[in-house]
Amino acid sequence: MTNAELAILSLVAEKPRHGYEIESVIEERGMREWTEIGFSSIYYLLKKLEDEGLLEGDLEAAERGPARKVYHITRAGRDVLHAGVLESLSIPQHCYSPLQLGLANMPGIGQEEALLSLRKYHQALHERSMHIRERRDSQRPLPYFVEAVFEHSLTMIEAERQWIEKFTRQVETERDDQD
Repeated sequence: MTNAELAILSLVAEKPRHGYEIESVIEERGMREWTEIGFSSIYYLLKKLEDEGLLEGDLEAAERGPARKVYHITRAGRDVLHAGVLESLSIPQHCYSPLQLGLANMPGIGQEEALLSLRKYHQALHERSMHIRERRDSQRPLPYFVEAVFEHSLTMIEAERQWIEKFTRQVETERDDQD
């Protein structure tokens, strides 16, 4: 099961939801920071999970506008979600980053360009951190598990920011030693 499928399944497990409501929760919680769920893929994933017997969809009348298909989790869906959550909490996953590809290929660019790029990366991390803090703070109080998602993201960003600062100093030292 992909992270996106697990995320969709978990949102429907919280309570029955229709596609647009799922999109709203994804946006509110900043879930795109840590899982790859595009707006256009939500309905595809809902259909896929329904075809697999993990969700059931029922048309329900809306207060305004046309009826909406509201999805409910099935027993099989709860079992798959349970197994997926246990795996996610117990087995570290490899996380490949474009940063690592850039680091591996730094010899192909000049140190000044590398330093400029690393500083931009550092600034982008700062901006992402501020965005996540604003999103979290605007929704408080949050359930403890949603708060944990925000806090984990912020902690990981801060660790990466500190690493970038340290590595940037190392690149500057290498440059100074070569001069």
